Amino acid sequence: MEEKYIASIDLGSSKFGLCVARVTGDDVQIVYYKESPSEGVRASLITNPMRAAARLKAAIQEAEKELMIRILQVVVGMPRSEVAQVTASARIRRTNPDEYISSEEVQSLKSIALETYPLPNPESQIMYGAVAQSFSIDDEIQLVEDEVVGTLSEELEGNFKVFIGSRRATTALDKIFNSLEIAVAKKYFLPEVVARTVLTNEEMAGGVALVDIGAGVTSVAIYHGGIMRYYASIPFGGKSITNDIRTECSIAEDLAEKIKKRFGACIPGKLASLSEKVLQIRLSEPFKEVPVRYIAEIIDCRSREIVEAILYYIQESGLQNALRSGIVITGGGAELTNFINLVKEMSGYEVRKGYPRFIFSAAVGSGVYSTAATSAIGMVLSAKEDGLPDCVSMPEKPEVPDEEEMMEVEVTDESVEEPKDALFAPEEFGEPVQKPEEPKDAKPRTKKVKVAKPKTEKTGFLSIFWNTVQDKALKIYDKANEE
Repeated sequence: MEEKYIASIDLGSSKFGLCVARVTGDDVQIVYYKESPSEGVRASLITNPMRAAARLKAAIQEAEKELMIRILQVVVGMPRSEVAQVTASARIRRTNPDEYISSEEVQSLKSIALETYPLPNPESQIMYGAVAQSFSIDDEIQLVEDEVVGTLSEELEGNFKVFIGSRRATTALDKIFNSLEIAVAKKYFLPEVVARTVLTNEEMAGGVALVDIGAGVTSVAIYHGGIMRYYASIPFGGKSITNDIRTECSIAEDLAEKIKKRFGACIPGKLASLSEKVLQIRLSEPFKEVPVRYIAEIIDCRSREIVEAILYYIQESGLQNALRSGIVITGGGAELTNFINLVKEMSGYEVRKGYPRFIFSAAVGSGVYSTAATSAIGMVLSAKEDGLPDCVSMPEKPEVPDEEEMMEVEVTDESVEEPKDALFAPEEFGEPVQKPEEPKDAKPRTKKVKVAKPKTEKTGFLSIFWNTVQDKALKIYDKANEE
């Protein structure tokens, strides 16, 4: 079965997630996943391509060295912020209405809708993608894609949700990977690929809000009837919480991030005995003492602001009463202690944490199953479904010569053995070689040594003839030795 490798890179505001998977048929095995600090990215938009490329180059070289491969192309995600959504439609009159409507016709209709939609500002905007919302045929309306394929109709009409983003952002992506001499196999709109990794079909059909909390941006994607119906982005996330801690405690950003991950929590009233602890920051004198409860109060204020923004966009979608499966929180921000309970308390929905579903295997650490890895994993799974080609090249294996088959033979030893530690032969000093005297009745000394059997590639009649000649020669040789 054909084996190939797929590499994906999640360009986040606080970290770059690099994932490499081995794909064999329908089996996907993650063989590498590692996160490294990012640079040149703010709110998922690349603001400094040169700095981002330098940091990314080091991460890619580390992966290549560990896996002993060469990454030739990757799949990447497009920015989640500054994305507008519009509605587009298209209609075609079928040339053969007696034939079933095929998936190819549906995709063709989608392409027509994208090509004919007039961008308000084509110089600065680009289409990130489109999601089919409904289809209409002669006798029925409001059909989903699975329902319309296989029907008969003279006309086919489709309505699509089109997502428009910044052209500069995608240009910066191309600039980075061109400088690294790595091709971009495909760019994915992340809410779609994350949903494939985190949500079940039942959740998407019943209605669910997928909230992805990154460092610089929080996105809200609402699914109903198995289709993404609404998308919105909030221009702040986990990094805003880190900045609040940094400002209030007058410490460095990296230390504030460590404190947030180790001691940070929402809802200070539920900290129990932890709220009584005091952190001593010994970076200067006098030492700073910061109560854990105070840090929780800082985090709680910003977290409530994020949740209020999430609930605002859920209300804005008009689907607030259709979320039978509630809210699923994923991304690095979902790991904040008590954040899930805070969303439950403020929203009244059922809320769960969105981990990657077990639809793949992994030969790496537990980090690949964290909420922060959902984007990188989702792109790998989508690339596999889309049939993307092999993304890496393997080093050529050196040719190993075939092992020679050995046999034992007896040889007569009539030579004089030289001392093993002698640097020069005696005759090189002008001295004659003296042979030791042997008894007159002494027989030639023989010893057994191993030699390689001659290689033969003869088959059929030639093989029989050669074996016969070889046997006779060995018998004559043995008889001569006996005499």
